[in-house]
Amino acid sequence: MNVKSANESRTSGVLKFLIFSAIGIFMFFIPITIGAKTTIPLDHIVTGIKKSIPFIAKLYALIIIIVGSILPFKNKTWNKDKVTAVFSIFKLVGLVVAFMVYYIAGPGWLFEKDMGPFLFSKLVVPVGLIVPIGSIFLSFLVGYGLLEFIGVLMEPIMKPIFKTPGRSAIDAVASFVGSYSIGLLITNKVFKEGKYTIKEASIIATGFSTVSATFMIIVAKTLGLMEMWNTYFWITLIVTFLVTAITVRVFPLSKKSEKYYEDKDKEIFNREGNIFINAWKEGVKAANKSKDIGINIKENLLDGIKMAMGILPSIMSIGLFGLVLAKYTPLFDYMGYIFFPFTKLLQIPEPMLAAKASAVGIAEMFLPALLVKSAPLITKFVIGVVCVSQVLFFSASIPCVLSTDIPINLKEIVLIWIERTILTLILVTPIVFILL
Repeated sequence: MNVKSANESRTSGVLKFLIFSAIGIFMFFIPITIGAKTTIPLDHIVTGIKKSIPFIAKLYALIIIIVGSILPFKNKTWNKDKVTAVFSIFKLVGLVVAFMVYYIAGPGWLFEKDMGPFLFSKLVVPVGLIVPIGSIFLSFLVGYGLLEFIGVLMEPIMKPIFKTPGRSAIDAVASFVGSYSIGLLITNKVFKEGKYTIKEASIIATGFSTVSATFMIIVAKTLGLMEMWNTYFWITLIVTFLVTAITVRVFPLSKKSEKYYEDKDKEIFNREGNIFINAWKEGVKAANKSKDIGINIKENLLDGIKMAMGILPSIMSIGLFGLVLAKYTPLFDYMGYIFFPFTKLLQIPEPMLAAKASAVGIAEMFLPALLVKSAPLITKFVIGVVCVSQVLFFSASIPCVLSTDIPINLKEIVLIWIERTILTLILVTPIVFILL
């Protein structure tokens, strides 16, 4: 390549890095006012679709559930392991429930306003829209160097704070702006390449594989927090990673093995020189190597649709199951007593409700928000952070972790979930009292 071509290529990389990353930041983090509503552009788009074509939006969600429920059986992947088999059955249950709610046919309790209809209209439809549409704009946020730029900037703090290599910053950012599934895919791949120890991979899988910003929008909308979206987002991000920094120093993560996958040797990953210059170079280099924007959008959209197919049937089954248990049985009341001493001592308004909402998060990460949607603002904000910072829940992230090659068992995962919930309550409550 001659000097002119090299300069043109570099200029192209710089422009893509700056322009496309700016578009991604704008769509996810810059509130704008349309009509009487102030929120981020992505939320405006999804709300506009829901309001302008509500019938089509609901039909689309039903189709996504149908395809997502049947696909594992069509592809003959439903019984590849016990975890997959159980969740494939739950997806079929979700399909049946979705049909009953859509066609208003079934037992009376299913159609109470805080059960099936709420789950379908206020959760399934928005998630079904926001995940694919959000995936389109994630192309700009993660596909043109911003991910690598942030990853390099965070390298010096990863080892001392999180006890993980610098490269794990990319996993963390990928989860928060992409999804836990993307983060876990990266983590498992890097672990199998011998670049993470068992301990490091376990820390990343249970501490960084959060739900994405697009899912957080649904939580914020449910709790009426969109007017303070940036405050909610950044507090949640900071608290989530602070909790991870503490849990890595507590059993069981502190006692996980320092061995590598199949005893492979660790790859050394160091950089020298000015960190900002290195971050800039990595960002521009990634933008230079990036795919055409049309291809990127197409691939991300397909990934988003596939993700929606996996999520929506589970919400309708496990989500409903969790709501039924929460409303008609004392299970989560009993589990809530694990957290009640903390919610009471922290003086969170309606402490028993906050404790119960914290407990129900292990079933499905959206359920805590549903339980406290009519609670005082402080309680809603605290639980809005808790349900994200918990990271681990049975309707999606726990099966994903268990399906990786990382040797971590269910008992350890549940213990980490309890630790994360308690630590989040302790860390976020004073912040919320000061800010609100």
